[in-house]
Amino acid sequence: MNYPFVKPKFYLGLIKNLMQFVSQPQYLPLKDLTVRNKIYDTLGLFLIKLVFSLLVANVLAVFYEPKNITDANMSERFAPLTYLLVGGLILPLYEEICFRLSLKFKPLYAALTFTSLSYYLLTKAIYKTNLSLVDETFYTRVLLSLFIGVIAYALMYRKKIAQKLAAIWENNIRWIYYLSCVLFAWLHIFNFELTCTNVLLLPIITLPQLFSATIAGYTRLSFGFKYPLFVHMGTNLLFISLTFLPLD
Repeated sequence: MNYPFVKPKFYLGLIKNLMQFVSQPQYLPLKDLTVRNKIYDTLGLFLIKLVFSLLVANVLAVFYEPKNITDANMSERFAPLTYLLVGGLILPLYEEICFRLSLKFKPLYAALTFTSLSYYLLTKAIYKTNLSLVDETFYTRVLLSLFIGVIAYALMYRKKIAQKLAAIWENNIRWIYYLSCVLFAWLHIFNFELTCTNVLLLPIITLPQLFSATIAGYTRLSFGFKYPLFVHMGTNLLFISLTFLPLD
C-alpha cells in the first residue's frame, strides 16, 4: 500500500495548503477528498504540529522555561488513568467545542460554544479555580453555564435570527477563524503563573498553541469536526503518557 508519510512532497503540500487557507480562511469543505485522504492529511498535519511544538519548546527552554501549573496540578490530583481520561479525552472535547465546533454556524453549535465558554469564564474569572476541579462551586458553574447555553439556543433557534447569524458567519469567517485561533492560544496563559515575565512573553509561550489552533481550524472547516478533535486528543494523550515514563 502506498503511504505518503515518507515523502517530503506530502508535507510540503500540506504546509502550502495550510498557508493558503490561513491567508484567506473560508468555509469550503473538500468534498473531493476521500475519508482515507482526510485521515492521511490530518495525521500529516499532526506530525508537522508535533515537530513544530517540540522545536519551539526546546528553543524556548534554552532561554526561559515557564512551569505548567495546570499539568502539575492535574497530575497530583488524578490517578494515571483518570489523568489520561480527563486530560486526554474530556478536556480536548471541551476545548474543541469551545473554539472549533461553531466555526461552522448552527444554533446548536453556537449554543454549545456559549455554554463551554461560559463555564470557562465562570471557572477562571469568577470562581478562580480549575476547569477539572469538582469542588463546592462545580455544580453552580455547570448549572449557570447550561442556563446561559439554553437561553442562547432559544434566541438563535428563531428562524430569522438564525439566518442573519449564518450570513454574518459566512461573510466574516476569516475574522472568526483568526479570533478563535488567538483566543485558544492566549487563554492557555492561565496554564502558567501570571507573572510579569509570562504575560510579556505570552505570544512566544503560547506559539505552539497558536500553530495548533491554525491547523485545527483548517481541518475543522475543510474536513469536519471529528478530525481536529481526534488530533487534539492524540496530542494530549501522547504528552500525558510521556509524563509517566521514569526519566529521572
